[in-house]
Amino acid sequence: MARIELDLAHAYAPNPKQDSDYALLPLKMTFEDGGAYALLGPSGCGKTTLLNIMSGLLVPSQGSVRFDGEDVTRASPQARNIAQVFQFPVIYDTMTVAENLAFPLRNRRVAKDKITKRVGEIAEILEMSGQLNQLAANLAADQKQKISLGRGLVRPDVSAVLFDEPLTVIDPHLKWQLRRKIKQIHHELKLTMIYVTHDQVEALTFADHVVVMERGRAVQIGSAAELFERPSHTFVGHFIGSPGMNFLTGQAQPGRFVLGDAALPLAAGYSLPLGELKLGVRPEYVALVAPHTLGALPMTVVQVQDVGTHVMLSANYAGQNVKARLSSDAARMTPGETVWLQVLGEHSCFYKNEEIVA
Repeated sequence: MARIELDLAHAYAPNPKQDSDYALLPLKMTFEDGGAYALLGPSGCGKTTLLNIMSGLLVPSQGSVRFDGEDVTRASPQARNIAQVFQFPVIYDTMTVAENLAFPLRNRRVAKDKITKRVGEIAEILEMSGQLNQLAANLAADQKQKISLGRGLVRPDVSAVLFDEPLTVIDPHLKWQLRRKIKQIHHELKLTMIYVTHDQVEALTFADHVVVMERGRAVQIGSAAELFERPSHTFVGHFIGSPGMNFLTGQAQPGRFVLGDAALPLAAGYSLPLGELKLGVRPEYVALVAPHTLGALPMTVVQVQDVGTHVMLSANYAGQNVKARLSSDAARMTPGETVWLQVLGEHSCFYKNEEIVA
């Protein structure tokens, strides 16, 4: 296991001069020994580049990579004792499950009895003990990905396991099983695990700490609760949640926040930097209230979506749209109807220049 420290930047083109020239903007980041982390963000944000730098497949154009304090910036993946699980399973179809799992140990000339014992242990963890003599070619995609994972785990000295979108090719109904298995393995073996994905459900259910990335930079690092409740940047608010956070542009004035013709009173002792700000509120925290409730906004219903467990309401006020997750009783609302929605409360956040206001 390893504590991984990054202090680097990377550009694929020589002589980068502006932010857009970088695949990874300058960053400092530490992955603690035995932690479960996820790199989350849209395609092209730098997740895989960062993972490949950690694994040794790519040398950063600036800065360093340290494992347990040792500089490994130019060390090979083999020297780092890294296991990497890719999007497509990397296994030998002509070998049995047991032979695939044993392959990394045979390459290191480990004694045969030790190989047999270790393969048996890993197969039990993966729940594949009954398939050890089957050819890998005859297995389903999720089972092949289990073998790929097992080949990374079979070496007892592995420093970290890096996952590059490992569930992309897995059938949706099997994803949760394999995700649960990876999480279980982390709890049992206490390995440093770093998981790259663009799927927020995968990231938030697997990792204790999620690194949200956008355009080559780490925008926020936090737990699922921190990213949901207090997004530090509007991008995180948009990206986390389904749907994402609502953002309403208004003016902060002494003791109130003004949206269109409405002035929403701030709680006693609550102060904001004066001027233009964005009010951020999750659809889950938008409340349907009685008409003319203090601090509520009269909104025009645009769309009502009944999804069974709840209703997703889309409404508009002064040209700004708001989504609210309401109880199924709201299904009787109709487009064009006026409803009163409370958007300002204890879960609301304010943003200036896209960054959260303390």
